[in-house]
Amino acid sequence: MPKPLESPGDLVANSMQDVDQLIRKRLASDVVLINQVAGYIIGSGGKRLRPRLVLLSAGACGQPLAGSVGLPATADDNVITLAAIVEFIHTATLLHDDVVDASELRRGNDTANSVWGNEAAVLVGDFLYSRAFEMMVDVDNMVVMGILASTTNRIAEGEVMQLLNVREPEITEEQYIHVIEAKTACLFRAAGELGAISASQTQFQQSLADYGMYLGTAFQITDDVLDYRSQSDEMGKNVGDDLAEGKTTLPLIYAMQQASSDKREVIATAIREAELAALPQVLSIVRETNAIEQSIARANIAVQQAVDSLSSLPSSEYKDELVSIAQYAVQRTS
Repeated sequence: MPKPLESPGDLVANSMQDVDQLIRKRLASDVVLINQVAGYIIGSGGKRLRPRLVLLSAGACGQPLAGSVGLPATADDNVITLAAIVEFIHTATLLHDDVVDASELRRGNDTANSVWGNEAAVLVGDFLYSRAFEMMVDVDNMVVMGILASTTNRIAEGEVMQLLNVREPEITEEQYIHVIEAKTACLFRAAGELGAISASQTQFQQSLADYGMYLGTAFQITDDVLDYRSQSDEMGKNVGDDLAEGKTTLPLIYAMQQASSDKREVIATAIREAELAALPQVLSIVRETNAIEQSIARANIAVQQAVDSLSSLPSSEYKDELVSIAQYAVQRTS
């Protein structure tokens, strides 16, 4: 049984404490509002999955981490810095996403934009991006800077592609996967790569990059599935948010492939009009076409691809944890 990420065990627990300490230290600003907004979003929960992947990937490549037997209580500074950078980039994307999507709830809490306004959320997101790039300079590795610069650019492209697809019901599965690889999975990919680079084991860089890309794909598909089958208190956001934002995600793509022409039109109209009132009818069509099961099956394909990507790595507890996280990605309820 995969370990839940809320209680991941002791493999990187000490190193994650180092990451959290560095995050809070580098959040500090003379501007009070930046401290308030950034502290709110960083402290509002979350799995810290992406920085955890940096650490686990480094450990799987043989890098000693804090808390390992016979080792000091603090890990190598660079791997901690890289993990914190990845979390800053992720948090910046959340701030910007919530503004673009006009979201009011994330992780069960009010979004930063609903508390402080869109302007503050966007500008603090910019601060987090720029602080991440300051920290990249501290690492002083051009390969690392190239990966992270390319990743942030790709995330922005993915967000623009998703924006262009809003209220467009004729999105194909291929187009959908292309978007989520850019906006979500590429940061998972970077996390895996950075772990290998930190450990100076570049022969495993591609394997961990592939692992991250497939894991991120499975993770996002599962997120999109949860929007049509979970409760708000489980997800930490409102059920049907994707439909209300006019997003054509995989459950709707599969439902439209299987449904009769009149029911396809119900879904298409709901997407074009971003009509949450149509949610009960859409949910009924999604259920009767087995679109949820199909989506989960597609996510499981990505999970198996992620696990297979690790085959070249030596056996270790860290590798086992990476496998466990991949399996957990499609079993979670939030």
